Amino acid sequence: MNSDLTSEVHDLKFRLQWGQPGFTIIDVRDRHTYNQSRITGAIAIPLNELVERATSTLHKDRHIYIYGNEDTQAGYAVQLLRAAGFTNVIHIHGGLSAWRTVGGATEGIAA
Repeated sequence: MNSDLTSEVHDLKFRLQWGQPGFTIIDVRDRHTYNQSRITGAIAIPLNELVERATSTLHKDRHIYIYGNEDTQAGYAVQLLRAAGFTNVIHIHGGLSAWRTVGGATEGIAA
């Protein structure tokens, strides 16, 4: 795995370990996949509800980390939120598997 692409998971893991406030982790995968295993603390918001739910519940300057089934899905989600005016949207390249590679905590039925 390219170290440039894993910087997001390292940054997120550091923020979680040190209890830094002010960010949200969004999982844009389907509900069944989310229930099986997810990054600890991630909230499920499907792509078709992403902009509406984020706009109604999150501040536009909030740091938002996004991952999906694959990088294409997460990249699209990032584009949607940036187009809606969110300024600090971060794509977690490699998603859940990259998170597990750095020893990040997971939760769910098969965590």
